[in-house]
Amino acid sequence: MNPSGILRSTETGVDLEISRTIGASREDVWSTLTESDRTALWFGPWERLSDSEIRVQMTFEEGAPWMEMTVDACESPNRLAVSSNGGWRLEVVLTDDTTLTLIHHLDNTEGVGEIGPGWEYYLDNLLASRDGTPKPSFDDYFPSQQVYYASLSAR
Repeated sequence: MNPSGILRSTETGVDLEISRTIGASREDVWSTLTESDRTALWFGPWERLSDSEIRVQMTFEEGAPWMEMTVDACESPNRLAVSSNGGWRLEVVLTDDTTLTLIHHLDNTEGVGEIGPGWEYYLDNLLASRDGTPKPSFDDYFPSQQVYYASLSAR
């Protein structure tokens, strides 16, 4: 697995961006990102707690923990932004050519050597869930991609 992420400088830190192009309609890809039964196949199911609060089960993590998140933006079928109580600020943007870009907003580059391989794994897991192909093994991403991500400089 070849890592593909980049870092971009922002006014408040850095953004880790990882993209995948998916051969499907934006609406179909949007459903993969927003319907609980479909997110369950590549990340984990979620349940609504209130108009803007959800709880997501990270079924591919040890112990399958639940994480509470706030939906900061839901602009169908173009952009979804969420933040967690643990400080994650995530955004997914879909473009006309059905390129999905996951953006993890970070304060600094600390830990990006671990974060990047994790998102590469999850995005490839998303592709496998859509294509009906075998799910990847996290061992193919970490630690082999750690050096790449740890050495990235923000553009």
